[in-house]
Amino acid sequence: MTAFLSVLLDGFASGMLLFVLSVGLSVTLGLMNVVNLAHGAFGMVGGYVCVVLLNRMGVPFPLALAGATVAAGVLGLVLERTLYVRLYRRDHLEQVLFSIGLVFVLGAAVDWFMGARQQLIQLPDWLSGRVEFWGVGLGRYRIFLIAVCGALVAALHLGLVRTRFGAQLRAAVDDGVVARGMGLPVPRLFALTFTLGSALAGLGGALGVEVLGLDPTFPLKYMVYFLIVVAVGGTNTVIGPFVAALLLGIVDVLGKYYVPEVGAFIIYTAMVVLLLARPHGLLKRADA
Repeated sequence: MTAFLSVLLDGFASGMLLFVLSVGLSVTLGLMNVVNLAHGAFGMVGGYVCVVLLNRMGVPFPLALAGATVAAGVLGLVLERTLYVRLYRRDHLEQVLFSIGLVFVLGAAVDWFMGARQQLIQLPDWLSGRVEFWGVGLGRYRIFLIAVCGALVAALHLGLVRTRFGAQLRAAVDDGVVARGMGLPVPRLFALTFTLGSALAGLGGALGVEVLGLDPTFPLKYMVYFLIVVAVGGTNTVIGPFVAALLLGIVDVLGKYYVPEVGAFIIYTAMVVLLLARPHGLLKRADA
């Protein structure tokens, strides 16, 4: 029983990390109606910035996470203002083709500058090792992931649902012409939203270096995981992808621990079952 609880908590932490990596795609797809399959590339950029700051510049881990978040956000802002803004009124096929091309460009650039080998980081002492809670062991870094990601869930939900910015953004998405007529700064809202999604991806990539590994194939390797979270959780809420990420993270870790011969196939089975049960998303009404 103790071993099961340890694996369950590990799956919970993995689900939290998966949520942070995926929620930016949920925000841009659900709120902006932009199919950005290059989302994982911003996570890769955040991961490499974290590696450089930690390993080459000796920056403390919290500051390296902050630097990775800011770097991915700035890159997202620049690309949104120069490239993505031209795709908002294009069909989804053009958005998919462009974003896939961007993945290969950024992957090639990272391979050129950093090489193709897996990147490793050394966690600080306060995040290393394991702690025991009533006989259940859990790594300190997993606890850190749960705390950080839990705070992000609350902040995102409140920010997008309960604030003036969230209301303005939803109005801009529902009818951009009317929103502009009411004086809302629609281009600025979209730029800020895309920047937020990119920054979250960068933070997730930095947090995931220790757990998922990092190399130039990162965006393609985990793209399907991001899409699964968005498809299962729906795009009309932050809570839906959060619940989906937790369920998929727990199922994935339990499956790999108890039936390793099946491997990652478990998560695809869970996706099919969840979509059959809730084809409109976990928290989305069927008539929405």
